[in-house]
Amino acid sequence: MVIHRPLARPELPNDTAALARYLIGKVVVRELPEGIASGRIVETEAYVVGDAAGHGYRGMTPRNRSLFLEPGHAYVYLAYGISYMLNVSSDVPGIGTGVLIRALEPLEGIAIMRLNRGIERLRDLARGPGRLATALRIDRSLDGLDLCQRGPLWLGHGDDDEPGEIGRSTRIGISRDASRLLRFYVRGSPFVSGPRSLNE
Repeated sequence: MVIHRPLARPELPNDTAALARYLIGKVVVRELPEGIASGRIVETEAYVVGDAAGHGYRGMTPRNRSLFLEPGHAYVYLAYGISYMLNVSSDVPGIGTGVLIRALEPLEGIAIMRLNRGIERLRDLARGPGRLATALRIDRSLDGLDLCQRGPLWLGHGDDDEPGEIGRSTRIGISRDASRLLRFYVRGSPFVSGPRSLNE
């Protein structure tokens, strides 16, 4: 089993876009009754202060309150009534900004992920935020968790936090503030989601 060290909160950049880039190469760890499933982060998106596409744009609500916690907490929401999305809060308490974890390269518990997803193809297990959440069995019960300490869901350092060349592009699937270059990804990774035009 790969041993990861949890990210320490003081290590996290205090800028949302910088955090989105910093998280590339880090590891999402899911502790389940049947074992550990984990994956290296290969794609993120930042949702910054004043960002009309962000869930914190219009202020705090019971649904998005976890986004307003100190950096390093899970904000999990259900998108379009279909797929859960894992986000990491990114600013001082009371400021609703965060980083969406869009894709993982599977590392541990691949058999668990395949069972959760109902597919065999490794590349597609966690390529996209909805697939990622399904593969790791992430839902609203994990909303608000501190991801900087071991538990059901946490963030850790990988064996190698330098994932390779990091690209930057516009975000995927949004209509407001769509021109901002706030998506980060590992160039050449087969586990990155989105159209080829955004991954070059």
